[in-house]
Amino acid sequence: SREILVGQRLRPLTKSPANGVAGPHLRRNYPSNQSKAIRMLSILDFQFFDPKADFTITAGDLPHWQQAGATYFITYRTIDSISTVAMQRIIAERDDWLLRHGVNATASDWHVSLRKLPERQQQLFRRAFSTVFEKELDLLEGECLLKKRRLTQIVANSLRHFDGLRYQLAGFVVMPNHVHILVGSFPKFSMLQQCYGWKHFQAHQINLAENRIGHIFQPESFDHLVRDGDHFLKFRRYIEENPKKANLSDGDFELCLPDISWGSGSAR
Repeated sequence: SREILVGQRLRPLTKSPANGVAGPHLRRNYPSNQSKAIRMLSILDFQFFDPKADFTITAGDLPHWQQAGATYFITYRTIDSISTVAMQRIIAERDDWLLRHGVNATASDWHVSLRKLPERQQQLFRRAFSTVFEKELDLLEGECLLKKRRLTQIVANSLRHFDGLRYQLAGFVVMPNHVHILVGSFPKFSMLQQCYGWKHFQAHQINLAENRIGHIFQPESFDHLVRDGDHFLKFRRYIEENPKKANLSDGDFELCLPDISWGSGSAR
């Protein structure tokens, strides 16, 4: 992979109520398969992407935008969650889109050319192919190892372990073949390292529990920098609604949505 540093140094994002916007209440009544927050979080615990501050774009097969202290929506998936045929189709559609917009999809630095397109086109690209991947994941293809309760708990407990220390969880759901996380407050450029750490530890523990060897998760994750309060609410809703969209029953997933205060004593 390669890294492109934009700017000379990192400037911390400002925690400001302006980063959040009004929206429907996020307070939840938790059923038995959900986790309650230990303390009430505030929206001020989360910072959003600041295009005026420094950030990096790191690219492997996917571009990864990173900014110190920002909030991310992260998805990682099991190794067999999308079939080879489906993945080939998705890559072909992606390459076709890039070529139609003047980007050489076979170039190792195609993400740099994508970054030069108008912001609206970049947003359409990210939205279109994020939706494609999400629909494929919700078909619940593959072995669906994480449907096993003890393996679900390995993943969930791993995510909770450093919550409030290395990062701040705003929610997550462990699905049978993938995981969605809304999380913020990473120190300088550690988001990719933390994703690697989660997957490495979880895979090791799952292999031990199942008496097996081999890869559990795809090496790369999908990640989105959260732009503002509306974007934050969108991802919270997506996490909450994902099990229903995939027609899962209670016990087939683990959902965590801590209450979050948006000021004036309100919880959402």
